[in-house]
Amino acid sequence: MENLVFLAYVVFLVVLSPIIARIFRLPTPVVEILLGSYAVWIGFLSTDNDAFKSLAKIGFLYLMFLAGLEIDIQRFLAYRDRFLKKAVLYFATLYGVSLALYFIFGLSPVYIVAIPIVSLGMIMALINQHGKNHKWLELSLIIGVIGELISIGALVIFDGAITHGIGWHFFKSILILIGVLFSAYFIYRALKVLFWWYPNLRRLIMPNDDNMHQSLRISMALFFILVAIMQWLEIDMALGAFMAGIFISNFFAHKKELPHQLSTFGFGFLVPFFFIFVGTTLNLELALQGHILKHALWIVFAMVGARLLSSFVAYYSYLGFRNTILFSLGDSMPLLFLVAIATISVKNGAIGQEEYASFIVAALMEGIVIMTLIQVLMFLFAKFSSKNKEKIR
Repeated sequence: MENLVFLAYVVFLVVLSPIIARIFRLPTPVVEILLGSYAVWIGFLSTDNDAFKSLAKIGFLYLMFLAGLEIDIQRFLAYRDRFLKKAVLYFATLYGVSLALYFIFGLSPVYIVAIPIVSLGMIMALINQHGKNHKWLELSLIIGVIGELISIGALVIFDGAITHGIGWHFFKSILILIGVLFSAYFIYRALKVLFWWYPNLRRLIMPNDDNMHQSLRISMALFFILVAIMQWLEIDMALGAFMAGIFISNFFAHKKELPHQLSTFGFGFLVPFFFIFVGTTLNLELALQGHILKHALWIVFAMVGARLLSSFVAYYSYLGFRNTILFSLGDSMPLLFLVAIATISVKNGAIGQEEYASFIVAALMEGIVIMTLIQVLMFLFAKFSSKNKEKIR
């Protein structure tokens, strides 16, 4: 009964957040994070409810599932000449800057992984807010997919090295990750051949006339099965959720209404639990302490600065000045992955409690401030462009 009452409070915030977002013209995820933080501060919510934590975790995994739904592999491969070759330059510059900061300032090895980390979570929130018609958001999704895979690999390697040291368990984790990626590739190729030989099989699995909601049930089953497999293999469960989305979007494209149905359910109910939970992890009193706030700002500046440099090096010729700025900012919000790195590090003594708090504050600052900044810049750029058009006329 206590869990039900607690979740009723959270659902109240879920309902309230889009109303506040509309009134103040703020991105809904920003409002959800702020509401979560404020609710804990005034005692409306507590931070020790296991049911809420589980729902928030499912919300994040579902967000990764929705990210996978946006990936059309054939279209993705068609971008190879335009975008993917420069992606190597982008990530090489990003990790190069991180290594330079590590050596110049004598930082903990944690920062080599933390500064270039990429996550699709907030990119998906941006796409939900503004659509995919913007050049910089289309590129953000493509680079986000590559960055997500690199980041999951980096997390697996980092977790294995810091938890178990360089030994059998460390190499076992890397081998399992490589095995999962190769298995996914071969299963994808095998299914392509199977559906080519038996095209009607797609409609048997997900029929066009779907009064029994079979397509939704199969989607949810695939989501939970792949997440469970990743948990059993001790691999980041986000990879399983992401793969489930990719398989559905690429093998059942005839179900054009399905992604919209899944997205509506996700952003309408499950995903807000994740953003509100992220807000509850922020201790406002701790966040306002000078030295922690200063350190958090340094982390934010390092992450945004590294992405600005990498973006201008790799994509300025394609995006132009304004879109390169927006692309850099959109790529600078790896929220949960940054929290995950900080949690792994503090558990194993790589960083202290205050440094851990700085990482959490930095992650939330990126989610709140950068999300709002993107909104403001998009408005200003659009206004400036309309004024220039009027002058030309």
